[in-house]
Amino acid sequence: MSIFVVGMDISILNVALPSLQHDLHASVAGAQWTLDAYTLVIACLLMLSASTADRIGRRRVFQTGLAIFTLGSALCSVAPSLDVLILARVVQAIGGSMLNPVAMAIITNTFLDPRERARAIGIWGAAVGIAVAAGPVIGGLLVEGISWRGVFWVNIPVCLAAIALTARHVPESKAPRPRRVDPAGQALVIGAIGPLTYAIIEAPGHGWGSPEIVGCFAFSVLCLVALAVNELHRREPLIDMRFFRSPPFAGATAIALCALAALGGYLLLNTLYLQDVRGFSPLRAGIAILPMAALMVVFGPLSGRTVGRHGPRPSLLIGGAALAAAGLISAIPRGEPAAVAMYAAYALIGCGLGWINAAITNTAVAGMPRQQAGVAAGITSTMRQLGQTLGVAVVGTVVASHVAVVAPGPAFMAAYRTSWGIIAGCGVVVFALALVTTGAWGRRAAAANAARLDVAEIA
Repeated sequence: MSIFVVGMDISILNVALPSLQHDLHASVAGAQWTLDAYTLVIACLLMLSASTADRIGRRRVFQTGLAIFTLGSALCSVAPSLDVLILARVVQAIGGSMLNPVAMAIITNTFLDPRERARAIGIWGAAVGIAVAAGPVIGGLLVEGISWRGVFWVNIPVCLAAIALTARHVPESKAPRPRRVDPAGQALVIGAIGPLTYAIIEAPGHGWGSPEIVGCFAFSVLCLVALAVNELHRREPLIDMRFFRSPPFAGATAIALCALAALGGYLLLNTLYLQDVRGFSPLRAGIAILPMAALMVVFGPLSGRTVGRHGPRPSLLIGGAALAAAGLISAIPRGEPAAVAMYAAYALIGCGLGWINAAITNTAVAGMPRQQAGVAAGITSTMRQLGQTLGVAVVGTVVASHVAVVAPGPAFMAAYRTSWGIIAGCGVVVFALALVTTGAWGRRAAAANAARLDVAEIA
């Protein structure tokens, strides 16, 4: 239920963006911030939430996150202006940061058998597809029947039910030896991610060479370097750099970044394209995205079973190839895409993400100390949110660099093809990383790293 509301919140708001822009007089950058204020805050706080859950109790943090998410959804639904809506999205994101990585840690500590865990993660991952499938249709109905504000109401009953069900069915669990708080690491994560996102989104308005944008990029790089130095010298860091000695884990985090960047960019681009260029209604635009979401539902559990039997490599290779194919068939032809080609690209996106999703999660927690499952899952979840944040930022910037107002014409179609080219590039990177990091060498290195981690945990 937690991944359902978080996943649905992605697609349901995308369908409502054109109506929201019109009602609140928002620019393309303003629309980007309604999406990225949410994913950016989640990316910044996921690691803190995951380690806090390992320390004070996963069920307690999970329920707190559901309550804050409910409050944020209620505030979003009554926001009188774009600025207030963005602030309410921040509140919603604070709660959202306590949900998915904590839920993954709960699953990891409940299903101890690797095959059972892989199947459970596959089912859990399929909820993303169900949420993404339901989001556009429900969002389209609410936007046409009520207004964009209705898309936030649907979260409230689901979250309240999840709070009650968690109290009844989810056992409390903690790490036997939880990590200490790392305030410097947390501050540096925010300093690295926040200015980077701001610079990408605001660059078309300020200019790429403006002092403000260049300063943000420089500050982000400095924070990233300081973060690496700080984490390497802490006994109990926020981000345990030892995990990245495992090629499958390091590859999974990079794949999560690329795959979710493709998803974030795709949803923003095609919401604008379908409604502002093709003239679809919100409901019709939501239905048009269904091939993507439906195939995520179909291939998520299948990928989970495949990972349980054959490891993550086949799923990641298939997923990367599907993302690359979707991008290429949309980026190469000039002019308006034919309906068949458009829907084929949407289906390939869903196929690729369905295969990738369960494989990423399973790879991230495999070979890690079970008592630090929240930290390992939190790193990958952070990369997912960061990927989605950057996908929205980059594609929105491509669109804003070509057109001031989204409308039919060659300028938007140039941005459209460029954006699909970026999605194709993400697929190529996923395929290459899977090929390199999940083979025999990667498995040997992961086993050696797991042994070192176990020895270190005992010590």
